[in-house]
Formats: sequence, structure tokens, C-alpha cells
Amino acid sequence: MFTSINPATGKPGQSHAELTDAQVEVQLAKAHDTFGMWRTSDPHDRMALLRRIAEVFEDDREALARIATEEMGKTLKSAIAEVEKCAAGFRYYSRHGLKLLEDGAVETPAGHVTTRWLPMGPVLAVMPWNFPYWQVIRFAAPTIMAGNVGLLKHASSVQGCAAAIEAAILKAGAPEGLFQNLAIKSDKIADLIADDRIAAVTLTGSEGAGVKVAEAAGKALKKVVLELGGSDPFVVMPSADVDLAAKTAVTARTQNTGQSCICAKRMIVHADVYDAFLDKFSAGMKAVKTGDPMEPDSDMGPLSSEEQRDTVVDQVARFREAGATLLFGAEKPDLPGAYLTPGVLVDVDPDADVAQEEIFGPVAMVFKVADIDEAIALANDVPFGLGSSVWTTDKTEQERFARDIAAGMTAINRMLASTPEAPFGGVKRSGHGRELGPWGLHEFMNLKAVIG
Repeated sequence: MFTSINPATGKPGQSHAELTDAQVEVQLAKAHDTFGMWRTSDPHDRMALLRRIAEVFEDDREALARIATEEMGKTLKSAIAEVEKCAAGFRYYSRHGLKLLEDGAVETPAGHVTTRWLPMGPVLAVMPWNFPYWQVIRFAAPTIMAGNVGLLKHASSVQGCAAAIEAAILKAGAPEGLFQNLAIKSDKIADLIADDRIAAVTLTGSEGAGVKVAEAAGKALKKVVLELGGSDPFVVMPSADVDLAAKTAVTARTQNTGQSCICAKRMIVHADVYDAFLDKFSAGMKAVKTGDPMEPDSDMGPLSSEEQRDTVVDQVARFREAGATLLFGAEKPDLPGAYLTPGVLVDVDPDADVAQEEIFGPVAMVFKVADIDEAIALANDVPFGLGSSVWTTDKTEQERFARDIAAGMTAINRMLASTPEAPFGGVKRSGHGRELGPWGLHEFMNLKAVIG
């Protein structure tokens, strides 16, 4: 049995039954059978279904959002925005899917070759709690458009969201078995990956979870996409609009209560503007209103659980033991639930063990650097390489950052955010493969060469 705990109150929420092995077998068989039909379906029908799913998400946005807020604590307004983004993801593939599936042509010395994108089969998705809808739709929308079918193993704490996604897709008229929620524990994942009926697997989650899934996929010789953690740099150079950079940095660090893989976590600031940035950034972080996520004036709700909150508190303590200074924040307010105030750390030793970790909560590290070379070296001095944000109006500096920061994404003079049209993913220990855009569609397709 899965029982969610409302992180804003600490009280139990809805309960959901765990599937038995026999029930999992039924769902696997259904997925296999449905793929046999869906793989040859008319792409126009797939696009029409995606449009209808988008409409269901839009029509039911508030009800869906409330489930997320109650299960993992994000503010209701941000949860509504997440559901709306899901609708945009479905619409992207409904508008462009046909073109993205078009055949290509290659001329060779031996004759003509047609390249064709073909579906692979049922795709297993192992998804996290922090964006309980958007993370899933990043896989589900291209899966449906490709002619594949989806099986979702969602985080235990957001089983209400998982069930709601399946219900919304069925409500839009999807055939039974096209998208199914597997309410199972993590210890069942390896056996699922080994099953011949699963064609591929995608995971968004922690580095540890990624290692286990990649190991299981490797043993089964199956394609895997991994979107793992990040400790994204937010670099501010002297030519930047410091006011705008500092304001954006506050949002980038506290969005989703700091529980986002692409949150800006390390502020790397040139010495010439360090003091000005730190003053403005600190004032902004202090002004963030932490409170009931259902209230419209709350900027930030609780963390996803008291366990997650305590993990961040422990990290801050280890930073201080390693010589860092906590300017303010990172405190448990006098509220029930898993709340934590925004905090700022300075004088951080980048070589300390804790500085190599991802802080999955609303606490920022702020570093001072002397020049662009030091900024790039520090930006790359972590095992992660998911995203980055750089602030400079100097075109030469922009090109240096784009070329030399080891990350899957670099935003220039803006906050990094995912969008349905652009590739999403990282390098190093942030994973491999790409989601979204044509790249996300093609990750789990067979590019066949038809010769002659």
C-alpha cells in the first residue's frame, strides 16, 4: 500500500494499493498486445489523440494540480503551471509529429537508401516526485507519437498523480494498454527491465537510481535514457545586468522549493560585481515568502518530505564544518510539515566533499572568481553536467561559456528552463540521452535503412 504524506501538514493523504505480481503480468501482457496494434496506427490518429489529451489536461488543470500540491508540496500556482506545460508538450508533438516521422533519403554508390523511423515497443519510465506530471509527459507524449506504448513506475509518494495521468489519457480516448501506471516498489524494476516485452527504459532521478537502472538495462542490452542530478552554475560577469541577474537567481534557486535538477545551485560571480550581486541576491532570498502552498501569495511551499528537509539541513551543517559561512536561512520555521527557509552559503571550499554534492533544497552557494577562466573551471568542477546559466553581454564571453561549460544546456542572460521544442539532458554524471523535441521522439525509435 502506498500512502502519501502531505508535506505541508505532515498528515496522511490518499492511499493506493500496490500491484501484485499477477496484476503486473496482466499489464505487461496488455502493453505488449496494444503495441501490436498501435505500432501500425495512422500517425494522424496519434496526433489527434495527443490534442485530446492536451485538452483534458487543460480542462482538469486545477484538480490535477491539487493532487500534486497535496502529495509533494509545490505551490498550487506552480502546479497549475506544470499541468499547463504538460498540455503544451502534448500539443507540440500533435503539431509536429508527422513531420518528425518523415522518411529520409540517402544516395550511396550502390543506390538509393530510404531511412525510416519505426517504433520499438513498450517503454518503461521510472520517474521522480519533483515534477510529477511534466517529467512523465516528457516521455509519454513522444512515446505515443512514435507508435510505442508506455509503462510508468512513478515515485511512491506521488501515486495519486500517477493514477491521474493514466486516467486523463484514457479519458481522452486512448486505447487500453497504451499508457499504464504500474503501482509497484523499486525492487521490481530490474525484473521488468529484464522482461523481453520491455523494449527500452527511461529514468529521471538520482545518480544512485540511474546506476541501478543502467546496470539492469546493460545486462538486458536495452536502450536507456538517464536524466540525473545537477549542480548547475549560474555565472555572473561584469557586463551583466546585475539587478536582473540577482532577481532571476532567486527564482532559479527557489523554484519548486529548490527541488529541481536544473535549479541554479552555485552562483559564480566575478569579483567586480560580487558585492553588488550578493547584496541584491541575499535581499531577494530573504524576501521569499515560505508558507501554505495552497495560498496564492506563498512563493515557496515545503520540501517534499521531512526526510528531504533534514537531508538539506545536514548538508548545510557539513558545509559549515568544512569552513563555509551560512549568511542566513536554512532554518526550520515554526510551522508543521517539511518547511525550510531559503539560505545562502559563502566561503565555500569547492574541494570539500559536500561541495561536490547536489543541494536539493532552497540553499545557494555563492562563489567569487577573478576572471572567465576561473569561472569556467569552477563551473566544471563538479561531477554533474546538466544545465547552466551565464550572464554577460560580451559576445566573446558568451561563446566561451557555450563552448567550454561541460553541460547539456547553457542559457544566456536568462533562467534555464525546459521547453517542448528543445533538447533536454546532460553529460558526465547527469546522465545521457535527450528528451523533448525531435531528439526525444527518436530516442526510442528504430532508424531503419531500407536499401533498394
